[in-house]
Amino acid sequence: MDQGTGQGTSPLTFVFILVPDYSALSLISALETLRVANRGQERPPFAWQVLSVDGGPVASSLGAEMPVDGPLRDIGRREILLLVSGANVQAQASPTLMAWLRRQHRRGAQIGGLCTAAHLLAEAGLLRRAKATIHWENRHAFQESFPDVELSDQVFLAEGAVFSTAGGTASIDLILDLIAREQGQGLANLVAGRLNYHDIRFLQRSARVSMPGRIGIRHAKLRLVLDLMEAHLEEPVSPAALADHAGISVRQLERLFRRYLGCPPKRFYNQLRLQRAQDLLLQSKLSVTEVSIACGFNSITHFSKLFRERYGVSPTQVRRGVSALPRLSGANGVANSSQNAGN
Repeated sequence: MDQGTGQGTSPLTFVFILVPDYSALSLISALETLRVANRGQERPPFAWQVLSVDGGPVASSLGAEMPVDGPLRDIGRREILLLVSGANVQAQASPTLMAWLRRQHRRGAQIGGLCTAAHLLAEAGLLRRAKATIHWENRHAFQESFPDVELSDQVFLAEGAVFSTAGGTASIDLILDLIAREQGQGLANLVAGRLNYHDIRFLQRSARVSMPGRIGIRHAKLRLVLDLMEAHLEEPVSPAALADHAGISVRQLERLFRRYLGCPPKRFYNQLRLQRAQDLLLQSKLSVTEVSIACGFNSITHFSKLFRERYGVSPTQVRRGVSALPRLSGANGVANSSQNAGN
């Protein structure tokens, strides 16, 4: 149905709720999409408002503070609530915010989470009967924290009354979908074209970004090995099994890793597992022992030793927030080689 359902009515208002370290890209992408949708219209079909938990300005992922229109309030019938978060999302689940989200859900509000906000929706108990999607860096921590929530690979989900996106430009996809529902697919297509997003939205179907793609590896056999490694971090696969999976010898496997990644397979595998451990320590409530097991380390002493060698601090220090760990170059702390571009 191309005409949508909202023509001739009051504007549909999007109420954005910001929490500290929210994704500036997710917010601005959504706001720009709405602005373009209103452009040139005698009666703009959309409005928006930006709120925070206490009504004060909120610092974004860029460090700049965003002024807001006020504190939390009840969401009306012609409004959609969009919660915007980013890094350190697990620290933003305050009792005040959780109680407010549950109240709005009981009142029948349409609620969405941009970037990592699916974590907050799940913490509030809003995803018990709904699928969700989240930024790929938070997928493993989310799955460990909320094993009963079905996690999707889609860049956004808008099924029922609870929405979620996978971060970045995925907020554009969600807003375009909501524009189409409200004003018809014709306007949504026009907005996508004005944003030079028409082709991208159909290509960008999945939120899952493979590890080889993240670090620029295009060698077919090496990609097979890396995908298998990433899928088996809890129960590591032997070098012989990795080589067999790619149809090469162990010696060829060693050569590929040294040429494209600058280290042997075992060291790279450990780096993947330690990166996963870092993510879980920062983004989940798992104990250090549980993180060690989830990343395939049977000995917590060995795990702690390797972690400290890698990052300069212990897992316990990270869990207690004593030290903030910088992200290393590349998706998994491996410097990308110029050779990665080759086949």
